[in-house]
Amino acid sequence: MSPKVQPSSTKPMLYINTRTLTAIFRLSDLVTIMNGVCGSFSVFSSGHYLLTGDIDYLWSALGFPLAGLMFDFLDGKVARWRKSSSMLGQELDSLADLISFGVAPSLLAFAVGLRTYLDTVVLTGFICCGLARLARFNATVASVPKDGAGKAKYFEGLPIPSSLVLVSVLAYWTKNGWIEGQQGIPGGTVTLWGKAGGRGEVHVVSLVWALWATAMVSKTLRVPKP
Repeated sequence: MSPKVQPSSTKPMLYINTRTLTAIFRLSDLVTIMNGVCGSFSVFSSGHYLLTGDIDYLWSALGFPLAGLMFDFLDGKVARWRKSSSMLGQELDSLADLISFGVAPSLLAFAVGLRTYLDTVVLTGFICCGLARLARFNATVASVPKDGAGKAKYFEGLPIPSSLVLVSVLAYWTKNGWIEGQQGIPGGTVTLWGKAGGRGEVHVVSLVWALWATAMVSKTLRVPKP
């Protein structure tokens, strides 16, 4: 009787790619990541301020998004200088922008005093509108009319870095002491339902954040590019 022949293994061999993530990053991508680093430092500085009440942390949190904007401008210049761009860079840019110009400004607003339940609903909506704005830009950038240099002629909706205008307002309030724990937020609060101090209370200035969020996702608002 002949010995039983064992079938050969058909399992595919494991392929190990030795290239690391850093090997596929371009110089402009590393500049973009610095934008995200600035946004992250702003978030943590706001957290430190809320824990300690040290105003220096709040000023640091207000300054980091501006540094992020510098890197946001610089990454495009580096990409053009190096004549290199990629889908990875585009996605990195959007993620970094969401941190620096969406999450960080919203947490700053919370830190200075927009802390009611409805305030946080508005600020969450602001972040989500920024997220939707960035996703739409990535999906439609190819269809936006271009100029002779190949750059888009306009922004569809407010670009998310425009939130630095709101950060500037928060910095002005901080300078004048118009923050929680000092003189309070300008305009005070209104109670939409229930008792004062309950879930129906909202700061009047939260309306500005809501309108800004709406402008970011607007399809009819077209902002000319500089």
